[in-house]
Amino acid sequence: MFKPSRTRKYGNFLTLGVLLLLAVIILLPLIVVFLTSFATTGTTQDVLPKNGSYVTNYRDAWGRGKFLIAFANSTLVAVCVTSFQIITSALAGYALARLKFRGRSLLLLIVLATLVIPFQLLVIPVFLVLKWGHLINTYWALILPTAANGFGIFLLRQYFQSIPVELEEAAAIDGANRLQILWQVMLPLARPALVTLFLFTFIGEWNDLFKPLVFTTKPELRTVQLALAEFQEQFTNNWPLLMAAVTIATVPVMLLFLIGQRQFIRGIATTGIKN
Repeated sequence: MFKPSRTRKYGNFLTLGVLLLLAVIILLPLIVVFLTSFATTGTTQDVLPKNGSYVTNYRDAWGRGKFLIAFANSTLVAVCVTSFQIITSALAGYALARLKFRGRSLLLLIVLATLVIPFQLLVIPVFLVLKWGHLINTYWALILPTAANGFGIFLLRQYFQSIPVELEEAAAIDGANRLQILWQVMLPLARPALVTLFLFTFIGEWNDLFKPLVFTTKPELRTVQLALAEFQEQFTNNWPLLMAAVTIATVPVMLLFLIGQRQFIRGIATTGIKN
């Protein structure tokens, strides 16, 4: 039986030690935020909780920041935008990957060109269009501007190209049309890419502050990030309370990523194998 050499063992331990050190460095800010949220004073001197006050700051932050309506709004917007992007990206990505039509390469270049244009440059025309459609201060103002995305189209296009064409030909022989092939054959096989797109889009919308800040003014339309920004203005010097609010806003997306990380890594690793 093959036995790894002593040098190789030391190399593995060294690699593991470096990775653990890097992980600690990356997680250190999160650990500081989490521990500070348990402090019982207005400073960061008393890091660990005392007198059993494990949830006092969280309860106060949740109530004072009115995060319930903010969580509901962010969840609604993130779910709607993610659903729209999955639909539009699947349809456009499949068309660019499989359908042959004049101007397909040019259309793909246009889609890729949208990736280098910051949304902030488009905010004025988007605002005017939303105002013309009487959509300012509505949920649609937070959903429609990002209902389609060039990254999602390109991601699914690349993944669809990695799926063998023979599977589609077999489904076509059985009488399936294009939409049936997309729904019953391609999308189940593209689950890692779909999970990747879902995580990117949902986390991006959850952390978005720009759209709620520009397109809404009603308090009932506040999202989590807007509520967190207003909370920071009110409790600038109360670090434990502020860190509790930051933890409240961060935990949902962290849990979501941990649940889908395996599919996310697989989707990133297998996308773009075939050009």
